[in-house]
Amino acid sequence: MNAPLLAFNENGIYCAQAGVYLDPWKPVDKAIISHGHADHSRWGHKKYITHHSNVPIIKHRLGEIEVAGKAWNETFIINGVTFSFHPAGHIIGSSQIRVEYKGEVWVFTGDYKTEDDGVAVPYEVVKCTTFITECTFGLPAFKWLPQQQVITEINEWWQKNKEDGRTSVLFGYSLGKAQRLLKHLDPSIGKIYTHGAIENMTEVVRPLISMPPTIRVTRETKKEELKGNMVLAPPSAHGTPWIRKMVPYNTASASGWMAFRGARRRRAIDKGFVMSDHCDWQGLLSSIKATGCEKVICTHGYTDIFSRYLNEQGYDARTAETQYEGEMGELESKVESVDDVVPDEEKANIKVKPNKNNK
Repeated sequence: MNAPLLAFNENGIYCAQAGVYLDPWKPVDKAIISHGHADHSRWGHKKYITHHSNVPIIKHRLGEIEVAGKAWNETFIINGVTFSFHPAGHIIGSSQIRVEYKGEVWVFTGDYKTEDDGVAVPYEVVKCTTFITECTFGLPAFKWLPQQQVITEINEWWQKNKEDGRTSVLFGYSLGKAQRLLKHLDPSIGKIYTHGAIENMTEVVRPLISMPPTIRVTRETKKEELKGNMVLAPPSAHGTPWIRKMVPYNTASASGWMAFRGARRRRAIDKGFVMSDHCDWQGLLSSIKATGCEKVICTHGYTDIFSRYLNEQGYDARTAETQYEGEMGELESKVESVDDVVPDEEKANIKVKPNKNNK
């Protein structure tokens, strides 16, 4: 029996024929990187290959590294194996990695979403025989609203806070979510201030996308300046002395996990907006169907539930353990049950806990 084109080992996803890894989680000689989030692009590899728009992002995060940038759909061959990057729609510079050898085609998605958010290059369907998919939100209860509806709600929330004389503090990942929010905030309502971590990353990606102007929050920034305006901050800033400068304020979080019952209350957030940089249940299923694949490997997320469902639909599906987190880093506590997100009428059909990668 022939060895699979891509195999999972203690270092990551390995292509033995080419001697390279895809998004490895331990230091290796050569790494092909899907995108810039820390769980997929780690420090310590000797050589990196990624899409050229991701190069400044990972250099900002990792420092001086040896990295080669490639264009969308540009093929490069390593020991007879053909590789190429294709838009994943997850965040700026995010890619699916296509791997072909002797007529066998695999696609590793990294993280992805199918809705065009106006920031990332939109997701592209890539035909393949084997599809490696995340399933961060691999439960039927996850159904995203159209982005424009969520953005409208966010801007209305900001306007109301301004009328009440309060600062709006909106939490989102420094890379990806923050720029997506910034792109669609309405600057006619007021000024947009940013936490240093978000401002630093936004400066890196500004050459790649048009966004409203921002003002960095510094020690010299006075609370009177912030009143009625918007402040974008990473989730880690919540509950720290830094946020005291915003008083009086209202807080909100933009995350797929805001679909959880009680998530806003547990995190002491005033408002939750359900917005994810990952596919919902239907997005995952439609993406898989469009590839025409026969085999599916489910990595981080609700892998057991999702792979079981795929098998019931006729796919050859299995799970694989990785060290990827998806949006799990936004949760403050481990998800032990699906009860928080599954409506009562659906609980009879789903009684499986998340994969242990959901940490």
